[in-house]
Amino acid sequence: MSETLKAIVQRRSIRTFKPEQITDDELQTILEAGQFAPSARNEQSWHFTVVQKQDLLSKINNALQTVFLNSGNPGLIERAKAENFSPFYHAPTLIIVSGDEKAIAPQADGSLALGNLFLAAHVLGIGSCWIHSLRLLFDTEAGRALNQELGIPAGYTIIGSGAFGYNAGAAPAAPPRREGTVTIIK
Repeated sequence: MSETLKAIVQRRSIRTFKPEQITDDELQTILEAGQFAPSARNEQSWHFTVVQKQDLLSKINNALQTVFLNSGNPGLIERAKAENFSPFYHAPTLIIVSGDEKAIAPQADGSLALGNLFLAAHVLGIGSCWIHSLRLLFDTEAGRALNQELGIPAGYTIIGSGAFGYNAGAAPAAPPRREGTVTIIK
């Protein structure tokens, strides 16, 4: 099996991170991989916002906790009540991927870019996890204010985000793949 296929098969979502920050070189390599993701009509409609500043990560965390508590969703409310609440698992780096709303397929483009970010991180020995809940925040007034503070371009919407950092525990085993997810027509 090629190294690329091994990385795809072996990569797992990591939810326990060391507080140590990833290096600038590692970050640049990860971001470059995201920039080389396929995109509809090669629009490259994504924008990457990297947050490594601890006080801003805490601000995002606190705002999301409020959103969770007021969501009306029992699962989110219970999660927000956790003593050590962090929707991005206390990772030292959060990469937010937004997409140009005028692009042909910003959701797909941004999702493919996130996939590349995660695979590149895995190859570098850095843990990562898709964080979708950040989208809930940016539908609120507080979230829209954070959009400006984070420098997310006007006309862009949050696609998703990723938590990145050095793994503080064992990578989880892969769950069995669901059956019945492939149809081949010859």
